[in-house]
Amino acid sequence: QVHVVESGGGWVHPGESLTLSCTITGTIFSKIAVDWYRQFPGKEREFVAIIDSTGGVTDYPDSVRGRFAISRDNSKNTVYLQMNNLKPEDTAMYYCHSVGNSWGQGTQVTVSS
Repeated sequence: QVHVVESGGGWVHPGESLTLSCTITGTIFSKIAVDWYRQFPGKEREFVAIIDSTGGVTDYPDSVRGRFAISRDNSKNTVYLQMNNLKPEDTAMYYCHSVGNSWGQGTQVTVSS
């Protein structure tokens, strides 16, 4: 059974940075792509970033491109989401998603002065 756990959320001021982590067990981590989504209150989840199994291919929506960076450490079964120059509109619950439509419980990111 695939188990997904996110961590690293918190409260930051606008312009600051935060790094989220996503650890996945129960699968061959080095063979799976992983993506991040976020969800605003009352809205559907939206795509934030994706990384392929090798870490060589990544993609982002325009809303975060240039500010967010996804990476992975296959030796730790972990994917990271480095978020820089955070804005109040980045405030959301962030979810990690992977094989078998597996989701974590989410980690809250709040950007406020």
